[in-house]
Amino acid sequence: MTGLFPTHPALKKLKPMTISYWNGRYLPLDEVHVSPLDRGFLFADGLYEVTAAYNGRLFEPEAHIARLQRGMASLRIDTGLSAGDWLAIMERLAADSGIAGDLTVYLQVTRGAAASRGHGFPAGVAPSVFGMTSPLKRPPAAWREQGVAAITIPDIRWLRCDLKSIALLGSVLAQQAATDAGVVDAIQLRDGVVTEGAATNVFVVKDGAVATPANDSRILEGITRTVILRLAAEHGLALEERDVAAAELDAADEIWIASTTKEITPVTRLNGKPVGTGAPGPVWRRLFPLFAERLGR
Repeated sequence: MTGLFPTHPALKKLKPMTISYWNGRYLPLDEVHVSPLDRGFLFADGLYEVTAAYNGRLFEPEAHIARLQRGMASLRIDTGLSAGDWLAIMERLAADSGIAGDLTVYLQVTRGAAASRGHGFPAGVAPSVFGMTSPLKRPPAAWREQGVAAITIPDIRWLRCDLKSIALLGSVLAQQAATDAGVVDAIQLRDGVVTEGAATNVFVVKDGAVATPANDSRILEGITRTVILRLAAEHGLALEERDVAAAELDAADEIWIASTTKEITPVTRLNGKPVGTGAPGPVWRRLFPLFAERLGR
């Protein structure tokens, strides 16, 4: 076993994290030791979840756990942990984080470390389970007041985007494309339809009706996305899950991006052109307070 974390200079920037979870133990993050043969390191063979906690209360933890368990079943990774076990880990990490204010709980599961490197699933290897907390910086008020800018790019990712895989290079490149363009997000297009942002779900509004890409292998079933669907149903907002043509972005009255860390953010400029009036639209203004209330704000 090689101690990768203890010598990493980034640890100095990660405080005030006080504990992490590593294979059944709670210990300081700088005492976690990861094998260089771990399949997460070698093959990105694993999954992760990021759950927000507001005022000490985890937001939709059961949905995050259920998505993680679905992913592990699909990848044939068995940690032996029940939904209750996962919740207990998340709650303890949040409670003992030492972080004042809102935070996120990060969980990661890999297939584990085999004795040698090989592509096939190794037999008799215990999965690696890791957890940590970080301060949560909510989107700035300016994003809600003015909206943000985005670009469109081709979606070059693999075809199992429904798995919350730690193989995130496609998303990294998409976010870097947005950063290089001086915008907040990059909305990805595949075969003439909208898929996702760099790490967000996308919503399009036209004439008061909301559409979001269908929940299939081309997108991740985002937890914030699920909450938006629920709120729309509860409050009589017209919302349809279907293929959204790329051309609908140009004609949209409103575009939103949604994720745990971006919440529901209006996109008011796309590829240098205004979306609708160029300001957050009325459907977003109706929905966002409902979402904020659900967060306990």
